[in-house]
Amino acid sequence: MRTQVGFNTFVRDEFKRINAEIVVSEINKIETELRKGNFRQIARAITLVENDLPLAEELLLQLVPYGQCQVIGITGPPGAGKSSLVNAMLKEYVSQEKKVAVISVDPSSPFNFGALLGDRIRMSDYYLNPLVFIRSLASRGSLGGLSHKIIEIIDVIKSCPFDILIIETVGVGQSEVEIAGIADTTLVVMVPEAGDEVQTMKSGVMEIADIFVVNKGDRDLADLFVRNLKNLAHQKANDWEIPVVKTVATEHQGIRELCDCIASHATFTQHHSDRQVALLTEKAFQLIREKRMMPFTKQTLALEIQQALSTQNFQLYRFVNQQLQHIEGKALN
Repeated sequence: MRTQVGFNTFVRDEFKRINAEIVVSEINKIETELRKGNFRQIARAITLVENDLPLAEELLLQLVPYGQCQVIGITGPPGAGKSSLVNAMLKEYVSQEKKVAVISVDPSSPFNFGALLGDRIRMSDYYLNPLVFIRSLASRGSLGGLSHKIIEIIDVIKSCPFDILIIETVGVGQSEVEIAGIADTTLVVMVPEAGDEVQTMKSGVMEIADIFVVNKGDRDLADLFVRNLKNLAHQKANDWEIPVVKTVATEHQGIRELCDCIASHATFTQHHSDRQVALLTEKAFQLIREKRMMPFTKQTLALEIQQALSTQNFQLYRFVNQQLQHIEGKALN
Protein backbone atom coordinates (compact mmCIF):
# COMPACT_ATOMS: atom_id res chain seq x y z
CA MET A 1 0.00 0.00 0.00
CA ARG A 2 2.80 2.37 0.86
CA THR A 3 4.43 1.58 -2.46
CA GLN A 4 1.22 2.49 -4.31
CA VAL A 5 0.87 5.74 -2.35
CA GLY A 6 4.49 6.61 -3.04
CA PHE A 7 3.99 5.86 -6.72
CA ASN A 8 0.86 8.06 -6.86
CA THR A 9 2.75 10.89 -5.17
CA PHE A 10 5.59 10.52 -7.65
CA VAL A 11 3.17 10.60 -10.61
CA ARG A 12 1.41 13.69 -9.24
CA ASP A 13 4.66 15.56 -8.62
CA GLU A 14 6.04 14.54 -12.00
CA PHE A 15 2.86 15.77 -13.70
CA LYS A 16 3.16 19.14 -11.91
CA ARG A 17 6.82 19.43 -12.89
CA ILE A 18 6.20 18.62 -16.56
CA ASN A 19 3.16 20.91 -16.69
CA ALA A 20 5.18 23.77 -15.13
CA GLU A 21 7.94 23.26 -17.70
CA ILE A 22 5.39 23.36 -20.53
CA VAL A 23 3.87 26.58 -19.15
CA VAL A 24 7.29 28.24 -18.80
CA SER A 25 8.28 27.15 -22.31
CA GLU A 26 5.04 28.46 -23.82
CA ILE A 27 5.25 31.79 -21.94
CA ASN A 28 8.86 32.28 -23.06
CA LYS A 29 7.82 31.59 -26.64
CA ILE A 30 4.97 34.13 -26.52
CA GLU A 31 7.16 36.75 -24.84
CA THR A 32 9.89 36.31 -27.44
CA GLU A 33 7.38 36.80 -30.25
CA LEU A 34 5.91 39.86 -28.55
CA ARG A 35 9.33 41.49 -28.42
CA LYS A 36 9.75 40.73 -32.12
CA GLY A 37 6.48 42.56 -32.81
CA ASN A 38 4.70 39.48 -34.16
CA PHE A 39 1.15 40.80 -34.73
CA ARG A 40 -0.42 37.36 -34.58
CA GLN A 41 1.15 36.63 -31.20
CA ILE A 42 0.22 40.11 -29.95
CA ALA A 43 -3.41 39.40 -30.85
CA ARG A 44 -3.19 36.00 -29.15
CA ALA A 45 -1.72 37.50 -25.98
CA ILE A 46 -4.46 40.13 -25.84
CA THR A 47 -7.10 37.43 -26.23
CA LEU A 48 -5.54 35.40 -23.40
CA VAL A 49 -5.53 38.39 -21.07
CA GLU A 50 -8.92 39.81 -22.04
CA ASN A 51 -10.70 36.51 -21.40
CA ASP A 52 -8.65 35.28 -18.41
CA LEU A 53 -7.61 32.18 -20.35
CA PRO A 54 -4.92 29.74 -19.16
CA LEU A 55 -1.39 31.24 -19.26
CA ALA A 56 -2.73 34.81 -18.93
CA GLU A 57 -1.59 35.36 -15.35
CA GLU A 58 1.79 33.71 -15.94
CA LEU A 59 2.30 35.89 -19.02
CA LEU A 60 1.51 39.11 -17.14
CA LEU A 61 4.01 38.21 -14.41
CA GLN A 62 6.77 37.90 -17.03
CA LEU A 63 6.08 41.07 -19.04
CA VAL A 64 8.87 43.62 -19.32
CA PRO A 65 8.44 46.98 -21.13
CA TYR A 66 10.22 47.01 -24.50
CA GLY A 67 10.97 50.73 -24.58
CA GLN A 68 9.29 54.11 -24.08
CA CYS A 69 5.85 53.55 -25.59
CA GLN A 70 3.68 56.62 -25.03
CA VAL A 71 0.05 55.85 -24.19
CA ILE A 72 -2.38 58.38 -25.67
CA GLY A 73 -5.98 58.27 -24.53
CA ILE A 74 -8.67 59.83 -26.71
CA THR A 75 -12.04 60.58 -25.21
CA GLY A 76 -14.99 62.85 -25.78
CA PRO A 77 -18.69 62.72 -26.56
CA PRO A 78 -20.16 60.63 -29.39
CA GLY A 79 -20.00 62.35 -32.77
CA ALA A 80 -16.89 64.39 -31.97
CA GLY A 81 -14.91 62.56 -34.66
CA LYS A 82 -12.59 60.54 -32.42
CA SER A 83 -12.15 57.71 -34.92
CA SER A 84 -11.48 60.11 -37.77
CA LEU A 85 -8.91 61.84 -35.56
CA VAL A 86 -7.19 58.52 -34.81
CA ASN A 87 -7.08 57.78 -38.53
CA ALA A 88 -5.44 61.17 -39.22
CA MET A 89 -2.94 60.63 -36.39
CA LEU A 90 -2.03 57.24 -37.87
CA LYS A 91 -1.27 58.93 -41.18
CA GLU A 92 1.02 61.42 -39.43
CA TYR A 93 2.85 58.86 -37.30
CA VAL A 94 3.29 56.42 -40.20
CA SER A 95 4.81 59.23 -42.26
CA GLN A 96 7.35 59.56 -39.42
CA GLU A 97 7.93 55.77 -39.59
CA LYS A 98 6.74 55.24 -36.04
CA LYS A 99 5.19 51.94 -34.99
CA VAL A 100 1.70 52.50 -33.63
CA ALA A 101 -0.79 50.28 -31.83
CA VAL A 102 -4.46 51.26 -31.66
CA ILE A 103 -6.89 49.87 -29.12
CA SER A 104 -10.41 50.89 -30.06
CA VAL A 105 -12.96 50.18 -27.34
CA ASP A 106 -16.29 49.65 -29.06
CA PRO A 107 -19.79 49.38 -27.62
CA SER A 108 -20.71 45.80 -26.78
CA SER A 109 -23.28 43.79 -28.63
CA PRO A 110 -26.31 43.29 -26.35
CA PHE A 111 -26.43 39.65 -27.46
CA ASN A 112 -22.90 38.27 -27.00
CA PHE A 113 -21.01 41.25 -25.43
CA GLY A 114 -18.60 41.31 -28.37
CA ALA A 115 -17.36 44.53 -29.96
CA LEU A 116 -19.57 45.96 -32.70
CA LEU A 117 -16.43 47.01 -34.60
CA GLY A 118 -17.91 50.24 -35.91
CA ASP A 119 -14.83 52.38 -35.28
CA ARG A 120 -12.42 50.11 -37.16
CA ILE A 121 -14.16 50.86 -40.45
CA ARG A 122 -12.60 54.33 -40.48
CA MET A 123 -9.10 52.85 -40.08
CA SER A 124 -9.34 50.39 -42.99
CA ASP A 125 -6.43 52.06 -44.81
CA TYR A 126 -4.03 50.71 -42.16
CA TYR A 127 -5.17 47.10 -41.67
CA LEU A 128 -2.24 45.71 -43.65
CA ASN A 129 0.33 48.36 -42.77
CA PRO A 130 3.32 46.68 -41.03
CA LEU A 131 3.77 49.75 -38.80
CA VAL A 132 0.21 49.66 -37.43
CA PHE A 133 -1.54 47.15 -35.16
CA ILE A 134 -5.29 47.68 -34.65
CA ARG A 135 -7.44 45.81 -32.17
CA SER A 136 -11.04 46.33 -31.11
CA LEU A 137 -12.14 45.53 -27.57
CA ALA A 138 -15.66 45.24 -26.24
CA SER A 139 -16.59 47.51 -23.36
CA ARG A 140 -18.72 44.64 -21.93
CA GLY A 141 -20.80 47.03 -19.91
CA SER A 142 -17.92 49.02 -18.43
CA LEU A 143 -19.23 52.47 -17.50
CA GLY A 144 -15.93 54.26 -18.00
CA GLY A 145 -15.78 53.80 -21.76
CA LEU A 146 -13.02 51.16 -21.49
CA SER A 147 -12.54 47.41 -21.31
CA HIS A 148 -12.30 45.82 -17.86
CA LYS A 149 -8.89 44.40 -18.84
CA ILE A 150 -7.46 47.56 -20.38
CA ILE A 151 -4.59 47.95 -17.87
CA GLU A 152 -3.28 44.46 -18.56
CA ILE A 153 -3.70 44.88 -22.32
CA ILE A 154 -1.73 48.13 -22.23
CA ASP A 155 1.15 46.30 -20.57
CA VAL A 156 1.04 43.58 -23.25
CA ILE A 157 1.35 46.29 -25.91
CA LYS A 158 4.15 48.05 -24.01
CA SER A 159 6.17 44.83 -24.04
CA CYS A 160 6.20 45.05 -27.85
CA PRO A 161 8.29 47.37 -30.07
CA PHE A 162 5.70 50.16 -30.44
CA ASP A 163 6.45 53.86 -30.19
CA ILE A 164 2.85 54.95 -29.67
CA LEU A 165 -0.26 53.32 -28.22
CA ILE A 166 -3.54 55.09 -28.96
CA ILE A 167 -6.60 54.13 -26.93
CA GLU A 168 -9.95 55.33 -28.23
CA THR A 169 -12.77 55.10 -25.71
CA VAL A 170 -16.40 54.34 -26.46
CA GLY A 171 -17.72 57.88 -26.13
CA VAL A 172 -20.23 57.83 -23.32
CA GLY A 173 -20.12 61.39 -22.04
CA GLN A 174 -19.08 62.57 -18.58
CA SER A 175 -18.60 59.11 -17.05
CA GLU A 176 -15.71 58.60 -19.47
CA VAL A 177 -12.94 59.69 -17.11
CA GLU A 178 -11.18 56.38 -16.40
CA ILE A 179 -8.83 56.98 -19.32
CA ALA A 180 -7.01 59.66 -17.30
CA GLY A 181 -5.91 56.98 -14.85
CA ILE A 182 -4.13 54.86 -17.45
CA ALA A 183 -2.93 57.16 -20.26
CA ASP A 184 0.26 59.21 -20.27
CA THR A 185 -1.53 61.89 -22.31
CA THR A 186 -5.30 62.35 -22.47
CA LEU A 187 -6.95 64.15 -25.39
CA VAL A 188 -10.47 65.45 -24.93
CA VAL A 189 -12.08 65.86 -28.36
CA MET A 190 -14.91 68.32 -28.78
CA VAL A 191 -16.78 70.06 -31.58
CA PRO A 192 -17.70 73.76 -31.93
CA GLU A 193 -21.35 73.03 -31.14
CA ALA A 194 -20.31 72.07 -27.61
CA GLY A 195 -19.70 75.72 -26.75
CA ASP A 196 -22.81 76.06 -24.59
CA GLU A 197 -21.92 72.91 -22.66
CA VAL A 198 -18.40 73.89 -21.58
CA GLN A 199 -19.39 75.48 -18.29
CA THR A 200 -21.48 72.48 -17.22
CA MET A 201 -18.69 70.06 -18.16
CA LYS A 202 -16.04 71.62 -15.92
CA SER A 203 -16.37 68.96 -13.24
CA GLY A 204 -16.61 66.06 -15.69
CA VAL A 205 -14.63 65.14 -18.79
CA MET A 206 -13.13 68.63 -18.96
CA GLU A 207 -11.07 68.01 -15.82
CA ILE A 208 -9.05 65.14 -17.31
CA ALA A 209 -7.68 66.87 -20.43
CA ASP A 210 -3.96 67.20 -21.03
CA ILE A 211 -4.78 68.54 -24.50
CA PHE A 212 -8.08 69.86 -25.85
CA VAL A 213 -8.87 69.07 -29.47
CA VAL A 214 -11.57 71.04 -31.25
CA ASN A 215 -12.35 68.80 -34.21
CA LYS A 216 -14.45 69.80 -37.22
CA GLY A 217 -12.82 73.19 -36.86
CA ASP A 218 -14.11 74.37 -40.24
CA ARG A 219 -17.61 74.79 -38.83
CA ASP A 220 -19.20 78.09 -37.84
CA LEU A 221 -18.17 79.57 -34.49
CA ALA A 222 -15.14 77.24 -34.27
CA ASP A 223 -12.70 80.09 -33.68
CA LEU A 224 -14.89 81.60 -30.95
CA PHE A 225 -15.16 78.23 -29.23
CA VAL A 226 -11.39 77.74 -29.39
CA ARG A 227 -10.83 81.16 -27.77
CA ASN A 228 -13.29 80.41 -24.97
CA LEU A 229 -11.74 77.01 -24.39
CA LYS A 230 -8.27 78.56 -24.24
CA ASN A 231 -9.47 80.97 -21.58
CA LEU A 232 -10.88 78.08 -19.59
CA ALA A 233 -7.65 76.08 -20.01
CA HIS A 234 -5.60 79.07 -18.87
CA GLN A 235 -7.69 79.35 -15.70
CA LYS A 236 -6.91 75.72 -14.91
CA ALA A 237 -3.21 75.98 -15.76
CA ASN A 238 -0.56 74.96 -13.24
CA ASP A 239 2.75 73.45 -14.33
CA TRP A 240 1.24 72.45 -17.69
CA GLU A 241 -0.69 74.97 -19.79
CA ILE A 242 -3.30 72.83 -21.55
CA PRO A 243 -3.05 73.39 -25.32
CA VAL A 244 -6.18 73.81 -27.43
CA VAL A 245 -5.67 72.49 -30.96
CA LYS A 246 -8.15 73.07 -33.77
CA THR A 247 -8.32 70.23 -36.29
CA VAL A 248 -10.25 69.04 -39.30
CA ALA A 249 -9.36 65.37 -39.10
CA THR A 250 -10.90 64.37 -42.43
CA GLU A 251 -8.72 66.99 -44.18
CA HIS A 252 -5.63 66.29 -42.01
CA GLN A 253 -5.63 69.89 -40.83
CA GLY A 254 -3.99 70.62 -37.47
CA ILE A 255 -2.80 67.04 -37.01
CA ARG A 256 0.92 67.80 -37.10
CA GLU A 257 0.44 70.54 -34.50
CA LEU A 258 -1.50 68.07 -32.36
CA CYS A 259 1.24 65.44 -32.58
CA ASP A 260 3.81 68.10 -31.63
CA CYS A 261 1.74 68.97 -28.54
CA ILE A 262 1.57 65.28 -27.61
CA ALA A 263 5.37 65.03 -27.90
CA SER A 264 5.76 68.14 -25.74
CA HIS A 265 3.52 66.64 -23.07
CA ALA A 266 5.60 63.45 -23.13
CA THR A 267 8.70 65.52 -22.45
CA PHE A 268 6.88 67.37 -19.67
CA THR A 269 5.80 64.16 -17.91
CA GLN A 270 9.32 62.72 -18.07
CA HIS A 271 10.45 65.55 -15.81
CA HIS A 272 7.55 65.15 -13.37
CA SER A 273 7.86 61.82 -11.57
CA ASP A 274 4.73 62.55 -9.52
CA ARG A 275 2.69 61.94 -12.69
CA GLN A 276 4.17 58.45 -13.08
CA VAL A 277 3.57 57.69 -9.41
CA ALA A 278 -0.06 58.81 -9.75
CA LEU A 279 -0.60 56.63 -12.82
CA LEU A 280 0.98 53.56 -11.23
CA THR A 281 -0.98 54.11 -8.03
CA GLU A 282 -4.25 54.26 -9.96
CA LYS A 283 -3.37 51.11 -11.93
CA ALA A 284 -2.36 49.20 -8.80
CA PHE A 285 -5.58 50.27 -7.06
CA GLN A 286 -7.71 49.10 -10.00
CA LEU A 287 -5.91 45.75 -10.24
CA ILE A 288 -6.15 45.07 -6.51
CA ARG A 289 -9.86 45.95 -6.52
CA GLU A 290 -10.45 43.65 -9.48
CA LYS A 291 -8.59 40.76 -7.78
CA ARG A 292 -10.60 41.29 -4.62
CA MET A 293 -13.86 41.16 -6.59
CA MET A 294 -12.93 37.98 -8.47
CA PRO A 295 -14.89 35.61 -6.14
CA PHE A 296 -18.07 37.62 -6.82
CA THR A 297 -20.35 37.46 -9.83
CA LYS A 298 -23.86 38.81 -10.14
CA GLN A 299 -25.14 35.26 -10.52
CA THR A 300 -23.56 34.00 -7.29
CA LEU A 301 -24.60 37.14 -5.42
CA ALA A 302 -28.18 36.72 -6.67
CA LEU A 303 -28.28 33.16 -5.29
CA GLU A 304 -26.83 34.29 -1.94
CA ILE A 305 -29.33 37.14 -1.69
CA GLN A 306 -32.24 34.90 -2.61
CA GLN A 307 -31.24 32.49 0.13
CA ALA A 308 -30.72 35.32 2.64
CA LEU A 309 -34.14 36.79 1.89
CA SER A 310 -35.82 33.46 2.65
CA THR A 311 -34.07 32.80 5.96
CA GLN A 312 -33.50 36.10 7.74
CA ASN A 313 -34.31 39.79 7.91
CA PHE A 314 -32.23 40.97 4.98
CA GLN A 315 -30.10 44.07 5.45
CA LEU A 316 -27.88 45.08 2.56
CA TYR A 317 -24.87 46.39 4.48
CA ARG A 318 -24.79 43.44 6.90
CA PHE A 319 -24.97 41.12 3.90
CA VAL A 320 -22.03 42.89 2.19
CA ASN A 321 -19.95 42.73 5.37
CA GLN A 322 -20.65 39.01 5.71
CA GLN A 323 -19.52 38.39 2.15
CA LEU A 324 -16.29 40.35 2.70
CA GLN A 325 -15.58 38.53 5.98
CA HIS A 326 -16.09 35.22 4.20
CA ILE A 327 -13.55 36.17 1.52
CA GLU A 328 -11.06 37.43 4.09
CA GLY A 329 -11.42 34.19 6.03
CA LYS A 330 -10.63 32.20 2.87
CA ALA A 331 -7.56 34.38 2.24
CA LEU A 332 -6.23 33.72 5.75
CA ASN A 333 -6.65 29.97 5.29
